[in-house]
Amino acid sequence: MSAWRRTSRILLAALAAATLAGGPAQAAQGTGATGQGPGGATARGPGAAAAGAGVPAVRVLPGAVPGDPKAPAVEDTYPWMSTVTDLASAGYVEEEFEIAGEADAYGTTGELLAEDVPYRTRMIVRRPADPRDFNGTVLTEWQNVTAGHDLDALWSPDQILREGYAWVGVSAQRVGVDQLRGWSPARYGNLDVTGGGRFTADQLSYDVFAQAARTLRSRQGGAAPLGTLRARTVLGVGASQSATRMTVYYDHVLPRTAPVFDAYAFVVGNAPARKGAEPVLQVLSETDVRTPARRADDDRFRRWEVAGAAHSGWSGQEYRRPVLTRDLGAAPEYRCARPPFSRVPLHHVVAAAYGHLTRWARIGVLPPSAPPLEFAADGTKARDELGRARGGIRLSQVEAPTALDTGDNAGETFCFLFGSHEPFTEEKLDELHPTHGGYLARVARTDARNVLAGYLLPGDARDNLREAAASETGR
Repeated sequence: MSAWRRTSRILLAALAAATLAGGPAQAAQGTGATGQGPGGATARGPGAAAAGAGVPAVRVLPGAVPGDPKAPAVEDTYPWMSTVTDLASAGYVEEEFEIAGEADAYGTTGELLAEDVPYRTRMIVRRPADPRDFNGTVLTEWQNVTAGHDLDALWSPDQILREGYAWVGVSAQRVGVDQLRGWSPARYGNLDVTGGGRFTADQLSYDVFAQAARTLRSRQGGAAPLGTLRARTVLGVGASQSATRMTVYYDHVLPRTAPVFDAYAFVVGNAPARKGAEPVLQVLSETDVRTPARRADDDRFRRWEVAGAAHSGWSGQEYRRPVLTRDLGAAPEYRCARPPFSRVPLHHVVAAAYGHLTRWARIGVLPPSAPPLEFAADGTKARDELGRARGGIRLSQVEAPTALDTGDNAGETFCFLFGSHEPFTEEKLDELHPTHGGYLARVARTDARNVLAGYLLPGDARDNLREAAASETGR
């Protein structure tokens, strides 16, 4: 029997065991936005509470790639960062909407500053065209603006399309909206999230984000952003700076307002200190874990830390390169102290987290806890003889390594967020993986353990094994 067939059987047996056990590998099931929480308590249902409250008017924006952002007619323009993924072949569509309403302004400690301030912004929707392909969960992302423009930081097309999610990106902050206005005046020139300049520190952003999410459950005010899809679970998701903004919302604004989201994913950034009714799952890369002090897991909070992964790793950078080249003329290049961009796929773990959050919100099934990254006596991250971080969630790219991937780097601008990727020499590879079959078996066993533990989806485990089989490692 070939090494490929032997290792495939190892992995397939583990995936079958997880599915038969009804464990983390199984697709989320349930009906409606509410469910039985821990101990049989009924979870709070944002859908019914929020529907019709503060729902903005919605209209679809015409135009598609190819187009000209500077064209005077909006129908000749196209959406900023319109995806380069072939959505049609996956049965998906992309549409952009303008939303307009009145939002309340809040300070960073939750104080109400003003009520009913007019705003106008946009959101972009990528969703299954056929309701039968929709898994019922909407990933509502607070667009990240650290680079000075809206960024689809959590758009991971392989996982989102394969699992049947709808993804929605919301422009909630002034920096992103101001850039849009200049990039395409005809398309975005009338957008404003500052109340005509009254609130330039994103005081409206919390209510703008919540109101955008309400449109996903409502048919009021014009177009339906999800078309004929029915949202059963709406997750609030945000990465890095966006996670920090969502933390303010969860800790300080949400207690004063009606619930909107069923659960939250805080990725590579802060997470709430408050224990609320809505479940929270925080996913951190190695870059983001700087101290052994952590909030403890409880029945409303989980924290996962991924060894070897970076705050902004290789996969996201590669996806965005052609998009930014198209929309800005060039993608940025960086000179870092070490070869940048860890190849450890943090987005695989994030994708697994979405399934857990859906089950947690619908039927009260708690996600697994995860081992933390380890620290040495001097307060630095503990590392093994290869330089790998110890502890944490350990994907096959770390446990069956062909390179040293870390969350650390230095150099210009954002280099400290990119982690590092340093391929091993042929001599080191021969030492670590004397045979190709042994290498494949190591990949399969590691990923099978992660699927059974709930940190990895079966589809990503299969893709990892195919990639390893096509490599020359151990040959």
